[in-house]
Formats: sequence, C-alpha cells, structure tokens
Amino acid sequence: MAAPESTLPYPPVHKDKKFVVLSDWDGTITTYDSNDYMTDNLGYGKAKRREGNLEILAGRVTFRDAFREMLESVNANGHTFTECTEVLRQNIKLDSGFKEFYAWCKANDIPVIIVSSGMAPVIRAVLSNLVGEQDAGDIEIIANDVEVHPDGKWDIKFRHPSSGFGHDKSQAILPYRDLADPPVLFFFGDGVSDISAAKHADLLFVKQKPDGENDLAAYCAREGIKHVLFEDFSKALPLVQSVVEGGRSIDQIVTESKT
Repeated sequence: MAAPESTLPYPPVHKDKKFVVLSDWDGTITTYDSNDYMTDNLGYGKAKRREGNLEILAGRVTFRDAFREMLESVNANGHTFTECTEVLRQNIKLDSGFKEFYAWCKANDIPVIIVSSGMAPVIRAVLSNLVGEQDAGDIEIIANDVEVHPDGKWDIKFRHPSSGFGHDKSQAILPYRDLADPPVLFFFGDGVSDISAAKHADLLFVKQKPDGENDLAAYCAREGIKHVLFEDFSKALPLVQSVVEGGRSIDQIVTESKT
C-alpha cells in the first residue's frame, strides 16, 4: 500500500542512533488527553466522545472523521484556539515519570520523538509549560497542525488528509525500517490514535489508565499484537534500560510482562 501524502514536513531520520523512542503525546506523556479534555469540557461532552472512540475501535468510522467532529464541537461552542490553548496549559499535567525518563534518554543519546494526532502548536505550548522551554525545544514533534481563521474559528490541518487516520503514525516509524542498520524502536501509546503505529515498533508500551479508557490495549489484545502494559514512565524506564544495556531481550520483557 502506498504511503499517504503528507501535507507537513518530517524531521530527518536519526540514521546514526542505536535506539529511538517514539511516543504518543495525549494521555501517554500527559495524564489526560488534551483533545479529550477540550471535548469533554468545552465541546459535546464525554459520553458522545466515548461513543465515537468505540466506533473507531469497532472500525465503523475513521479516526480522522470522528476526531474532526470532536474538535468541531469545541469550535461550534465559540471557543477560540487561543482560549483552548490556555485552558490546556492550565489543566494538562505531565506523567509523573516522564521527566526522569526523558533525562535518562537524553544522557544516553536516545532521541525522544513525539508522534501525535494532536495539533503541534498546542503540544508545544503545553510541553514548554511542563518541562521548560529548553527541553521542549529539543524534543521533536511529528503531529497535525491547525488553521486559525480571521474570525477566530479554527480547524485541524491533518498531516495525512487522505488517510482514515488523519495522521498515519506508521509513517514516522517505517523510514527507520529501511535503514541499512536500523535502530531498536520503542513506541509508547494509549488510545485509538495509536492503532496505525501499534504493530511497527520493536517494543510497544501501552499505557494502562485507571479510568478504563484503554482502547489501544483492547485493540492489541484483539489483534494479537505483542505489547507491554505500563502505568507511568517510571515503570517503563527500567525495561528500556534493560534492553539498552543488554540485560534482557525484548522477547523476555514481553513474556515476563504477561506473568
């Protein structure tokens, strides 16, 4: 299948690295999905959003179309993009273990790349608020964008508008597979937006959340995709360290996670 055409540029592939971390942003690096937060509090509400997520999981609607409808409900209620960004800066929190995880990766020359179906300007604003301007500037973000109109209305600009995913996250992973000496790829995710990436990582970490919205875990279980559940990045760090340092193989970690 041909790769979907991207309307947005990609950062260069890290050709000289032995390990690369790619991670979803919303609900994975953060404790609450920012788009869900907007929809639940400023848009048409949580109940309708969850209906849409379950329809995506069942394959009856595309992520792109359901996600656009979510964001349009926020827009329709008169909330400007600037207002939404500020609300998210005030309310979205960082996974308790992410700063330590990122610091260890940075010290060990392992790139950490955010691969998100959210909008890059929102991610940058919230990320800089949570980790500081310097680290936020160092972390690459591959995401969708936003178009803000003169009247204050705004629309999501999908990276891959021809794809049912809107942003096909596999396209951030697959170029590494074509390298002569590809790195070990870790991917972290939690929800329906990560379905496109799930089967392409060497080691897939799936966040298990107490609210029961564990859509990626449900998808992986249904499709037989090997993965490791984690509650926060402090639990994932020792597993990544063991692979990087050669203490355990990926197969060992996946097998041990099931016991």
